[in-house]
Amino acid sequence: MANKKPYIHKLRSKYRLIIYNDQTYAEVWYMRLSRLNVMSIVGILGLLLVGIVVSLIAFTPLREFIPGYPDRQTHREIVTNALRLDSLEQQVQQWVLYNDNISRILSGKEPLNIEGESDTTLARRYRSIVMTRSAEDSLFRKQVEEMEQFNLTVSSAPDKPQDFASLHFFPPVRGKVIEKFSPRSGNFGVAISTQTNSTVVTALEGTVIAAFWTLDMGYVVQVQHGLGLTTTYKKLGQSIKKVGAHLEVGEVVGMIGAVKSKTKTPILVFEIWHNGTPVNPEQHIIF
Repeated sequence: MANKKPYIHKLRSKYRLIIYNDQTYAEVWYMRLSRLNVMSIVGILGLLLVGIVVSLIAFTPLREFIPGYPDRQTHREIVTNALRLDSLEQQVQQWVLYNDNISRILSGKEPLNIEGESDTTLARRYRSIVMTRSAEDSLFRKQVEEMEQFNLTVSSAPDKPQDFASLHFFPPVRGKVIEKFSPRSGNFGVAISTQTNSTVVTALEGTVIAAFWTLDMGYVVQVQHGLGLTTTYKKLGQSIKKVGAHLEVGEVVGMIGAVKSKTKTPILVFEIWHNGTPVNPEQHIIF
């Protein structure tokens, strides 16, 4: 202990650093220092210098000039190759499992499941959710019910006369009308020239009430839409709906086939009936 006190005392001993004018020997500047102060200042400057160098290497492109340090392109290629290697490893595992299943099947054993098990954590979490009707939901339901009053479907009140202008008829098939609506001539609908194997869809939502075949009209499908409205589709080459089938708007009822008109052109005869009275389809549909 007696030897350490003089050494500590020397570290704390003050010294004066003086700068003189070389010509006049006048004192220009001085500083009082000790060995401990000098060691502290040198240590702090060293730490600052090390921090600056590390920051420049870590956060600036200067690190690319260090020998052996990969540049951006090399680092990008390393990441890409790692991802490809991982994908290749998974693919190899799937092939190994596939080959193993082939061997198990050939030997009469039960194959292993290739697909992973589904995560049931979320399912258990969602199972505890209780759905309740909120004020926003009730308001939204009210708005939807009010909008349904102006819907373009056949959902209007049955006690009011039906306005066909408010209905949206879907074209059963695209083509050219070659025979006009003329009840006096026996044309209770229109004949539409189209392509063979064209699909025929229902004009409105409804239910199939008749589906049969005749020698002159081919397959015939009749759909009831409610409010006294029915549509008839004649000269179909194939009917894919049975009596009692419910159809949405635009759902396929059949296809144009080999039944042709006098002009040897595949046609569809389309009729609209309201309470037993034929209606001109061209007044409500653009073919």
